[in-house]
Amino acid sequence: MKILLVLTSHNVLGDTGKPTGFWLEEFTAPYYVFTDAGAEVTVASPKGGQPPIDPKSDDPDNQTDTMERFKKDAATQKALANSVKLADVKADDYNTIFYAGGHGPMWDLTNDKKSISLIEDFYNAGKPVAAVCHGPCVLLKATYEGQPLVKGKRVTSFTNDEEEAVGLTKVMPFLVEDELKRLGGHFEKVENWAVLTITDGRLITGQNPASSGPTAKALLEVLQA
Repeated sequence: MKILLVLTSHNVLGDTGKPTGFWLEEFTAPYYVFTDAGAEVTVASPKGGQPPIDPKSDDPDNQTDTMERFKKDAATQKALANSVKLADVKADDYNTIFYAGGHGPMWDLTNDKKSISLIEDFYNAGKPVAAVCHGPCVLLKATYEGQPLVKGKRVTSFTNDEEEAVGLTKVMPFLVEDELKRLGGHFEKVENWAVLTITDGRLITGQNPASSGPTAKALLEVLQA
């Protein structure tokens, strides 16, 4: 089983000048769910190399077991530091694609033509597509059979309430929840920071960082079915 795990290459939070990137837990939790299940994981990003880690995601308050494991795991650190360029990957070579969140993808992956075409290639080939937290922003410009890929699908993402809670509503170029609804997605959510993973056919989405491991497990269930 071969899984493509995609991270952002974008490292500045809008016009604030503050650093951003991917949310560390949203990489480590899925990565270990996949590798512990025997999958071969390829890490990719638009620019390749070391994707930027959102420094806030590594705050003392945000530590998790999988992050602690990652910090003692030189092989996984190396895999992360040497992410392949999205331009160099083909959907044919993998069983599925998984997008981690963090705020970075809002600026690069949302509009990345290669990313959009990859999502469409996976989905058109009957393969599942998964994204967590801000990751579902990557779905907004993908289409299936001439319609938005998310139209009529049950979906979730980092919610407007959660964005408000972290004080970044006005910094974001758009709100993922609003856009998923605008495109005809059937948006579902639970209370802030609680776990929610939704599987609708071959589309799997998770609400927030805490949902990243469960979303990876849900993806494995779809693959194994």
